[in-house]
Amino acid sequence: MGLFRYGEALRADFEDRTLWHLQWVIGAKLRRGESFHFSWKDDLSVGNGRTTVWIHPTCSILYKFYSGNRPPLNAAWLKDLTSTANANSGLYVMPEPADLDTELRDLQDRTDTPRT
Repeated sequence: MGLFRYGEALRADFEDRTLWHLQWVIGAKLRRGESFHFSWKDDLSVGNGRTTVWIHPTCSILYKFYSGNRPPLNAAWLKDLTSTANANSGLYVMPEPADLDTELRDLQDRTDTPRT
């Protein structure tokens, strides 16, 4: 589990893989000086509600990953997350879609491997 901290008071846990993709999308928006809403569904332990924060270029964000490895990025997921971040509703966490490029590469690798 990774940690997303916004300012001093707000902390939220996300899987490292999810957090890595969120960091990439949030970073891309902030590099362009763009502000946006970011929402997620809260864990049952904190009420099972929803939290939304206003992300802007001067906000303080901390990403804490519990694994030392960076997982590969899923291009389809980045595209979907970026689309929501660019919409009026803002960025929100969604399930990871299949990355067709990765699936095609994996299939190609399996078919190129000689069988013994």
